[in-house]
Amino acid sequence: MELAHSLLLNEEAYNQLGGFQKAEFIFEWLQFLEKLLPVTSRADIRENQKKLVEQLTSLLNNSPGPPTRRLVAKNLAVLYSTGDTFSVYQTIDKCNELIRSKDDSPSYLPTKLAAVVCLGYLYKKLGRILGNSFTDTVGNVLKAMKNAESQGRYEIMLSLQNILKGLGAAAIPCHRDIYKAARSCLTDRSMAVRCAAAKCLLELQNEAVFMWSTDLDSVVTLCFKSFEGSNYDVRLAVSKLLGTVLARALTSKQPTASTRHNFRRISLEEVMELLGTGFLRGSCGFLRASGDMLKGTSSVSRDVRVGVTQAYVVFVSTLGAQWLERNFSAFLSHILDLVSQSHPKAIQNQMDAIGCRRCVSFILRATVGGLLGEKAQITAAKEICQAIWKLKKVVDAAMSDSNLETRITTTDVTASQHVLVCALQELGSLIHGLGTTAAPLLQDSSTGVLEAVISVILHPSISVRLTAAWCLRCIAVALPSYVSLLLDRCIERLSVLKSSPEAVTGYSFAVAALLGAVKHCPLGIPHGKGKVIMTVAEDMLCSASQNSRISLQRTQGGWLLIAALMTLGPAVVQHHLPRMLLLWKCIFPSSPKDLETEKTRGDSFTWQVTLEGRAGALCAIKSFVSHCAGLLTDEVVQRLLPPLPSAVDLLTQLSSIYKSYGNSLKTPSTVYRHKLYELLAVLPPKTYEGSFCAILKELVTDLTVPDSQIDASTFLLPPLCHENDLLLLGPLLQETDHRFIEEQLLLGNSIAGGSLEYDPYSIYEKVAKGDSVPKPLPPVLSVISAATRLFGVIFSHVAESHRLQVLEQLLNSIKQTKGSRQQIVQLNVVSAFSTSLKHLANCKGSLGPEEVRRSALTLVLGALESNNPLLRCAAAECLARLAQVVSDSAFTAGLAQVSFDKLKSARDVVSRTGHSLALGCLYRYLGGIGSTQHLNACVGILYTLSQDSTSPDVQAWALHSLSLIVDLAGPLYHVHVEPTLSLVLMLLLTVPPAYAEVHQSLGRCLNALITTLGPELQGSSMTVSALRTSCLLGCAVMQDNPDCLVQAQAISCLQQLHMFAPRHVNLSSLVSCLCVNLCSSYLLLRRAVVACLRQLVQREAAEVSEYAVALVKESREDFTPDVNIREIGLEGALLGLLDKELDQRLCQDIKETLTHMLTSMAVEKLSFWLKLCKDVLAASADFNTVASLDTTQEEETAKVDDASVLTSDSDERFHPFSNPRWPTRVFAAECVCKIISQCENAGSAHFDITLAQERKQRDSRDDFLVLHLADLIRMAFMAATDHSDQLRLSGLQTLLIVVRKFAAVPEPEFPGHVILEQYQANVGAALRPAFAPETPPDVTAKACQVCSAWIASGVVSDLNDLRRVHQLLVSSLVKVQAGKEAQSQQYNESTSTMEILAVLKAWAEVYIVAVEKQKNQSDAHIHCLKTANSAEESYRDVTSSASGLLDLVQTDLGTLSKLWLAALQDFALLTLPSEYASQLPAEGGTFYTAETIENARPHYYNSWALILYATALWLTSTGFIVVDPDEGVNNLSRPVTPTTMCQDSSTRPLVKSPEDVNTDRFHLILGVSVEFLCSLRSDAAMENIIACLRALQTLFDVPWPRSKIGGDQELGVELLNVLHRLILTRESPDIQLAALEVVRLILFAAQEHVKEKRRSAEVDDGAAEKETLPEFGEGKDTGGLVPGKSLVFATLELCVCILVRQLPQLNPKLTCSPAVQSGKHLLLSEDGSRLVAAALVILSDVPAVCSPEGSVSVLPTILYLIIGVLKETAVKLRDGQLPLTVAASLQALKGLLSSPMARAEKSRTAWTDLLRSALVTVLDCWDQVDGLLQELDEVSLLTAITIFVMSTSPEVTTVECLQKRCIEKFKITLDSKDPLVQYKCYQLLHSIFQHPNKTVSYPYIHSLAPSIVGKLQETEKAKPENAAELQVIQEGIKVVTGLTATAEEEHRAHLVACLLPILISFLLDENALVSATNSAKNLHEFALQNLMQIGPQYSSVFKKLMASSPTMKARLESAVKGNQESIKVKTAKHAKNPGKSSSIQLKTNFL
Repeated sequence: MELAHSLLLNEEAYNQLGGFQKAEFIFEWLQFLEKLLPVTSRADIRENQKKLVEQLTSLLNNSPGPPTRRLVAKNLAVLYSTGDTFSVYQTIDKCNELIRSKDDSPSYLPTKLAAVVCLGYLYKKLGRILGNSFTDTVGNVLKAMKNAESQGRYEIMLSLQNILKGLGAAAIPCHRDIYKAARSCLTDRSMAVRCAAAKCLLELQNEAVFMWSTDLDSVVTLCFKSFEGSNYDVRLAVSKLLGTVLARALTSKQPTASTRHNFRRISLEEVMELLGTGFLRGSCGFLRASGDMLKGTSSVSRDVRVGVTQAYVVFVSTLGAQWLERNFSAFLSHILDLVSQSHPKAIQNQMDAIGCRRCVSFILRATVGGLLGEKAQITAAKEICQAIWKLKKVVDAAMSDSNLETRITTTDVTASQHVLVCALQELGSLIHGLGTTAAPLLQDSSTGVLEAVISVILHPSISVRLTAAWCLRCIAVALPSYVSLLLDRCIERLSVLKSSPEAVTGYSFAVAALLGAVKHCPLGIPHGKGKVIMTVAEDMLCSASQNSRISLQRTQGGWLLIAALMTLGPAVVQHHLPRMLLLWKCIFPSSPKDLETEKTRGDSFTWQVTLEGRAGALCAIKSFVSHCAGLLTDEVVQRLLPPLPSAVDLLTQLSSIYKSYGNSLKTPSTVYRHKLYELLAVLPPKTYEGSFCAILKELVTDLTVPDSQIDASTFLLPPLCHENDLLLLGPLLQETDHRFIEEQLLLGNSIAGGSLEYDPYSIYEKVAKGDSVPKPLPPVLSVISAATRLFGVIFSHVAESHRLQVLEQLLNSIKQTKGSRQQIVQLNVVSAFSTSLKHLANCKGSLGPEEVRRSALTLVLGALESNNPLLRCAAAECLARLAQVVSDSAFTAGLAQVSFDKLKSARDVVSRTGHSLALGCLYRYLGGIGSTQHLNACVGILYTLSQDSTSPDVQAWALHSLSLIVDLAGPLYHVHVEPTLSLVLMLLLTVPPAYAEVHQSLGRCLNALITTLGPELQGSSMTVSALRTSCLLGCAVMQDNPDCLVQAQAISCLQQLHMFAPRHVNLSSLVSCLCVNLCSSYLLLRRAVVACLRQLVQREAAEVSEYAVALVKESREDFTPDVNIREIGLEGALLGLLDKELDQRLCQDIKETLTHMLTSMAVEKLSFWLKLCKDVLAASADFNTVASLDTTQEEETAKVDDASVLTSDSDERFHPFSNPRWPTRVFAAECVCKIISQCENAGSAHFDITLAQERKQRDSRDDFLVLHLADLIRMAFMAATDHSDQLRLSGLQTLLIVVRKFAAVPEPEFPGHVILEQYQANVGAALRPAFAPETPPDVTAKACQVCSAWIASGVVSDLNDLRRVHQLLVSSLVKVQAGKEAQSQQYNESTSTMEILAVLKAWAEVYIVAVEKQKNQSDAHIHCLKTANSAEESYRDVTSSASGLLDLVQTDLGTLSKLWLAALQDFALLTLPSEYASQLPAEGGTFYTAETIENARPHYYNSWALILYATALWLTSTGFIVVDPDEGVNNLSRPVTPTTMCQDSSTRPLVKSPEDVNTDRFHLILGVSVEFLCSLRSDAAMENIIACLRALQTLFDVPWPRSKIGGDQELGVELLNVLHRLILTRESPDIQLAALEVVRLILFAAQEHVKEKRRSAEVDDGAAEKETLPEFGEGKDTGGLVPGKSLVFATLELCVCILVRQLPQLNPKLTCSPAVQSGKHLLLSEDGSRLVAAALVILSDVPAVCSPEGSVSVLPTILYLIIGVLKETAVKLRDGQLPLTVAASLQALKGLLSSPMARAEKSRTAWTDLLRSALVTVLDCWDQVDGLLQELDEVSLLTAITIFVMSTSPEVTTVECLQKRCIEKFKITLDSKDPLVQYKCYQLLHSIFQHPNKTVSYPYIHSLAPSIVGKLQETEKAKPENAAELQVIQEGIKVVTGLTATAEEEHRAHLVACLLPILISFLLDENALVSATNSAKNLHEFALQNLMQIGPQYSSVFKKLMASSPTMKARLESAVKGNQESIKVKTAKHAKNPGKSSSIQLKTNFL
């Protein structure tokens, strides 16, 4: 194929190929040429033009296929337009010649067609350049059309369209001729020709004035004719033509003078009249119609009506939204008039009426719902409301004449019914779509929406009453605040008007509909409503028999209410269950005898009431089972069962009852049947086993003796077919935008589809899709579908012997019927059997013995050869299920053989299609095809069938089946891939485009092949690349196909290819194809486009976005997208599409695509994304006209300006998004939040203004979020103050995130301030509306969260500014204090729980922050005092804000603390396990009611943690001392809260002591924490765990709670175990550190407790002998620690867990394994080090809790761990710093060694032994590391040794062998080359030499002092080079000086004598001093200083020495003299700054 990539055709390569490969090669070349020509230079083209033209024109004679001829034509046109045009006439002549040819053979046809196509494209591209040649051409083409067949007519029409497009106005001479030709084609028998003609006429009307002036009527009539017998594509094309022509006629300007005489302006009324005629009378001429109409037979064919309906929509869409706004009232009245009584024939029967109503609803939905923005929709809703009022008056007038006998016939009343239904439906849908933005509409009293809808509830027509109820439901879902209100109103009307039949049914419907709405309202309704409704329902049922006039209505109403009540779910229903079960029991006779007596009594009316009541009861129980599965306990099921046998008995008697009492019982008995079947289908089959036979008998009768002649296939079968197979049946069954009206064409002429009045019980059910009304089918049909479902359940549960009988009975009944009747029976039976196979497959049941299989097979094979294609599809699926259930390979092979044989012999289309599909489906549920033999046979047969060009149907089915087989065979198919691919390509290149279904099947085949090849497509071998090229070629052919569904296939194939071989798919052409189809009128194509985009942007978002914009910039003339990609990019286009799109799945995909694009590009294209979101959100600002900010802020002009910026932007004339709907705006707000989180991951510059500005200056292309802060705030503000509650929530969430992320960003221009401070007015203004009284509680709750975050963020330091936001919180606190009684009864009680807890949580957060700030400042203050006093002033400023914040809270703290405690107590009750449910307070808690306990739980879970922490802080701040004066009288278990405040004193419990109150509080906090930490869910929030641990820390920070936990060891152990588990399960270092802090405090508490006990024991038993003192502490006298009971053991476990997790080498079990022995040291992370350090601190405290014996038990472990950490982490760091862990281990070691236990009598000897061993371990560290000595830190180990020497009793370290080894180590270290090590060594020795006990220090002095002196003497020769060496010498001198001081008198003189010469040797003379290095100078000064000190101290020795050595003396004197002055200065400095050494000593002073 590479050879095809050249400008000229490579003829050499071409001639070597075989026949079909030639076609491929040509196509590949043409494709390449199409891309190449536009980019080739003109000169090159001219050079090769002659040859190229020859090659291309010669292709015309090669009989090219449809795609090839189109490409030839395109290329010729481009070639002439870029090259020379002189030979173009020859080409045109040649084409005309080919067309004139007399050769009519089929083989010559492609050549003729190619010539036609060629002419079209030449004229389209070159247009007027071709002069007048067009008249001949057009004439020639039209002549050819006279005897062309359908393909010819199709291509000629499209060619003429192109010619017209190219010539424009120049073609006027031919317009009439073309018009005539197109007219005949518009009613052609071929649908493809009709479509082409419509396109041609659409092009023609651009220039042909007569079409929309003089000939308008005939064009319109012609279109109506064209609709007759049309398919979906024709209706789309013709309605587009009709709508456009009419719109053109309406808007046209005055034409030129020449045509003016016969032109008249046409008015809107006339246009509407024309369309209305088509809608009402169809396409027949007036005269003929009138005759039929007089006979009353004619009804408009449905296709015409549906076509006209689409034309209405096109007409309005063409004129646009503004036109619709201006002319809405005229349009509305016309549309509603279509279903009014002025045209009785259109609605003469119910079917027609329903069809018409659907069409009208569709027109309104598509125009009002699709085109108008929110403002305009509200205006439209007002208009619709006016219309409803008008109709209401008419009805009232008619009804009020009821006293006259001559009452107007009901026609007037029924006349209005259809109009009202349409108006109410549209009103409901409008409000549903507007959501809470519709609030102003409902508040507008002049319109009176609610009044209008409620007044119509009394309409005499049941369908109006139902629709009004539905409309109320829509209002309730849109505006949840109205649900309770409407319910109350309807219930009240129901009781007032209980004697009016209309009122009883109407208001029952309304209440039921509203109850159905509750599950869509997250805020719910008050719990008490359920009780009211249950009572009303019971009253109605009980009073039904009192008045026969309304007994039917009351019965129906009562049960309807109960059934609707069930949808509220178990929480509500459980309270009413007993009453409902009682009613259920009473409605059926209790025994068969009663039923018999019942039958003899009564008349048809009483039976009607009885059946209605029982059907209602069945419905209520079904509703109960579906919605309250949680309540279906065995006991309840037992109570449900008794009436069932009686219900089934009645079912079997129905036919006899209905014979006895006449026809009026027909519908009630059908409804009863339907409801019983439905109930049985949802109950467990076991419950009615006994009735199986009786029920099956009835079911068989229902299925085989249908009352109606209705073919129900289109609603019974689609659910039973596989969704992939339904694609075969054309667009009717696929989802389209017109599904709502197209459905009625699908259902055959006898039914128009479902409607609400067929089953009032559907009013409360959840609708399948969006806001559309439920559409239950007529009872006759729904009973059949219920019967098939139930048959499926029962058949799979009856005995196998019984199955055989049933199947034979069914087969017989099919045989006995004839004709159309037979097909209906067959259809019902197959549906039922298919359902039962599905059930059997699901429960893994078996079908039964051979006979059953045989009957089943006969049944299915019969259906496989049915004439109904749907039935064939269902039968094929049924066959697959049969094979699955039998699951026997021989049986399956037999099935395949049957089909093989049939396909070899059969010649009829029906059996060939059916059996070929059967082959494809057979293995669908058997895990794929495993046998190559079967595969080869299938492939062979299907290849043959798919090439049967005589029947496109057979081709389509065979190819579809082949695609299924490719999928099922998987890797087995590889051998067939190449031939199949060639076949698919060949067919794609040759099958005419009119056979779209074949092309669609080919697309599915290609898709399956690509999937089979999978990732292999990336390969580079010859075969793979050939396969890949073929796949791409196939996709290219499909992309060019005119059928949109084939294009959708092409896109999904390319998507697959892109997934497997991304490098080989040309992304730019794919993206351009996607952009072109983004707004296609075909839903499936849009879906494919967006699904593909979604995949592409996951990998290459940036490229996709760039290609899209580039494409628009090149913008070829044939691409004018509906969306403005140039301005707003692909992202903006998608947002725009999201706003217009109604299909939920598509919207979801668009959102995901945008989210992926945002994730990968938001940071790079920050401004672009923010502008997009801002443009979308700005629309809401226009909509709101937000009031400016409060007047209180006028003095702060700057801030007011800033806020007014937020509202003044509405003067922007241009908005890229016109009036986006609220869901789009919500999505934009969510996007803003996502952008912020993306920036957070991208780097800190986004949140640091100084850095951002610097980098922006460096590179202006850089962009940072912080620079857009004003926009972020503005967007959040706009969203937070919108009408839509959803948007307000999103806006507040955005604000919250902005506050949290930017709170700490400083303002560079005003140091000490933060950047957010300037926006405080905006934040306040955004929050204030959320606290208004009418705001829903969820918004207020969110706003509380933002308030607390804002106050806590510390952005505002000035208290006066803070007060504004603080005031909002105070106001809500007041609301909380008002208590339950004051809560509004609008929503469920749990919402007030949510609001109260949100307020308390917000306060808790503020309080916590205030306390923390104050704590930090008091720490800072202490620090300040230490450093200097000058900081006093600045400190005061800072503290004022923190203590100020605390003061703000302090005022309400008394109230808050009570409320907090109450909330915690509620939470504690709610966390009790279910078995304690009986102990919960009956009336609920403080903030929740007992009934709404489940709904309240999540709110408590959400807020308890911060409340707990705040309560702990408050309790500790009062030190558990304060008990309020009024609280002494209250029991804590019901703290003072709003609910208990009003109780009188007599009910108050006894007084509790403060101690008891405190103990209760302590246990409450501890209990809640432990409960939470014990049962941690995996999704528990980090902040909750941290808050809980902080609360525990706070609690144990104070003595009193510590004494509680210290004194209760079990409690301590329990808590430690819980913390241990927490540490094991949570990796987060923050959590682990916080947990360790709690552990430390618990241990500290235990220490205090032990100390206290010891002290009190000593005080008490002071007189007694010491020996008798009992041992306190763990381990008592034995030293044993009991795991599980011992605090020490638990602590050790926990510490070991932490240490081993961080340093696995510490685990002795592991150390033996080779993995750990590598001995390399690990450097821990900073977090790891902190954890280890914290654990070590705890370890060193453990012995203090033990008795002496206990301490001996734990000491080895503790020593092992401390020394282990030291050993593992003592590594040298570069800067000589000590690792944190080492410092901690040394500190811990020191703490441990100084423990009093080491010296206690009972434990002393054991301790001594253990400590010696420990010292040996430390000493051994040196010897273990052989090659690693260099990185081991000797200093740390020496320090450890020193600690042992200094801190233990002498007998530990003075053992000779140990002492020797220690001294040895010091010796080695003294010789170290590293000055730092030497320096540290000197320091350590200094401290050992000073040890008070001589036995300890002397051996060291004796061994090491000489070498130190020796080293110092050496320094005379080698002076120090640098500061480090200098330090060593200085330290050495200090050591010797120190020694001198401690030495005994007689030896002192010797030491001084040694020291002085060394010091003097350091002095320099004057000359040397000038040139000396810094170190030498410093040394000189240091020596001099020391000499000055030592001289006076030991004067005698000094003098002696001076006398003996004159040189020394001279040296000293000169130094003293020469430096007298400077020494003074220096000593002054020294006094101030005492050397570096001391500061280091402070850091690591472990001794």
